[in-house]
Amino acid sequence: MKKRKKWLAALLSLAMMLGLASCGGEETPNKSMGAESWSVYWYLCGSDLETNYGSATADLMEMLEVDLPENVNVVIQTGGADVWQNDAMDASKIQRWLYNSEDLYLMEELDNANMGDAETLYDLLDYANTNYPADNVAVIFWNHGGGSVSGVSFDENYGYDSLSLMELYEAFDAVWPADAENPALELIGFDTCLMATIDTAAVFQNFAKYMVASEEWEPGNGWNYSGWLGALADAPWMNGEELGVAICDSYYEGCEMYGTEDQVTLSLTDLTKLGSLLEAYEAFGEEAFLTAVEEPSFFAELGRVATTSENYGGNTREQGYANMVDLGHFARQTAWMLPSAQAVSDALEECVLYQVSGAYRPEATGLSCYYSYNGDIDDFNGYIDMGAGEAFKHLYKLELTGDLADDGKAFLESLGAEDVPEFMTLNDVDWISMPLGVTEDGAAILDLGPAAYDILTSVGFSLFYVDEESDMMLLLGTDNDIDADWENGIFYDNFRGVWGAIDGCLVYMELSLEGEDYNQYAVPILLNGEEYNLQVVYDFNTEEWKILGATKGLDDNGMAGKEMRLLEEGDVITTIWQLASYSGDDDFEMYTVEDLVVSEDTSFGEIELPDGNYSMVFEMWDAMGNYAYSDAVTFDCIDGEIYTTVYEDY
Repeated sequence: MKKRKKWLAALLSLAMMLGLASCGGEETPNKSMGAESWSVYWYLCGSDLETNYGSATADLMEMLEVDLPENVNVVIQTGGADVWQNDAMDASKIQRWLYNSEDLYLMEELDNANMGDAETLYDLLDYANTNYPADNVAVIFWNHGGGSVSGVSFDENYGYDSLSLMELYEAFDAVWPADAENPALELIGFDTCLMATIDTAAVFQNFAKYMVASEEWEPGNGWNYSGWLGALADAPWMNGEELGVAICDSYYEGCEMYGTEDQVTLSLTDLTKLGSLLEAYEAFGEEAFLTAVEEPSFFAELGRVATTSENYGGNTREQGYANMVDLGHFARQTAWMLPSAQAVSDALEECVLYQVSGAYRPEATGLSCYYSYNGDIDDFNGYIDMGAGEAFKHLYKLELTGDLADDGKAFLESLGAEDVPEFMTLNDVDWISMPLGVTEDGAAILDLGPAAYDILTSVGFSLFYVDEESDMMLLLGTDNDIDADWENGIFYDNFRGVWGAIDGCLVYMELSLEGEDYNQYAVPILLNGEEYNLQVVYDFNTEEWKILGATKGLDDNGMAGKEMRLLEEGDVITTIWQLASYSGDDDFEMYTVEDLVVSEDTSFGEIELPDGNYSMVFEMWDAMGNYAYSDAVTFDCIDGEIYTTVYEDY
């Protein structure tokens, strides 16, 4: 949750003070400003973050800690929450506030409106620009974020409708006509999750000089408003770059204070330098498109790069798919087959001026880009609307559907190629229930042959506990603990008879990120009765497990939860297992199993599996998002010994 302070008394004082505020139609204070002036327009969509946790109220109280000079104004629009956890804001209305050197004032009240609608955003921007212009203007969004496809500002009162990149562009363009050569704003900022994307940057290069945003989820504490706004109050002559650095530094310091820094990211991008990156990104996409035409195995190779590149928002079945991957890491790992990737890395380094990131986001380079990890066409169609560049849209269209529309074929011809290539997918081979072999050492073998290199993006496994007498199967989760010979298409299991557990209690867990120095897993749990995914990492260097915190993942609207929280003593964790009958064809369903009370010694680690019968299947994925399971290998765990059985020896 957002950090909570002793602000109740201050809010009661604030509510009394509102009687002194001027309200719609009356003269407003401090409308004209002198040189070196700043106005911050804060679009504060409270949503469930305010209703459930008082998170917006906590940041408002941080703001009130700062004594502003006469040449700095903060204009705030509040809405989007079912309940405000203070006595000042009214959830039934859109309210506009001014915080300046004198106090906090309620300036205007309007009928409730959808904060996820472009018209509502336009009304605030137009109002603020008309009444509170300044030499330097920053626009800040506060809420959930969902990346390039889902956007920001999910309004709890309107079905969590959000502002797409297209809607953001339309609202800003109506107030400040798009002008990448002379943008009207000094800074655009997103105190949200997942919005530091090349697509977001491409939209706002037309309106602002600098952008501050996060590639990854933000933890519940979010930006430190007393920190960065205090820095602006102390030095109102600073420019957008200096303010952006202050936002990043104070954010990371706040995360360190609350212990949430392990996987955070926040970056400052110079949007006036974005043109070179967009040109390099387009050339990168064009080379990828031409390579895909010439090399049928290209999509599988690209998918394997994406799988091992740092990605954000979870990207698992349980957590949902944000489909955002770090642009710099993706380019760097692709450079061996696409020389144009180097220009992307160079241009990215030039326009990302500053960033902070945690120990378990070491590959973050400041901006992410779209890659479809799940092959969802609806999600991809959302990306097409405002995705940066043209080449990658056609490339991914071909990758996900195997075909091109007429405009894609024309684009391909413009690059000097004509034939739409054919490439193999899992639908073209008979690998469902593929039989396995076993070595003398008891390792199961999946032998697909060299074709696997041309078809598959990843191979992992799912592990099950089987109890035939009780007619029960328990799905323990997924992992990638296998040895892979991609050149020959041979994959060996590395089963060690252990699995993840919280305080010695077995859990279901999903592999969510394959890093060079660590793997990250999502563990579905109930935390004090609410659904969360516990984020845990296994560090290859220290050979230790660590619990990073708990998140809610993405919902059906593409909204990423901004309430990552640490475990606290006294919290109740309810473990969840996925169960199905052994004899039937029923789907696996989630069942709660055991309640654990968090103590100061609560930890995650591997435990030896109890004696019993276990089954493993290899899971294969292709670039279209198709997947297939091999036949099963059976392990009997008896007194720490593992006995392997398959249908035939290898």
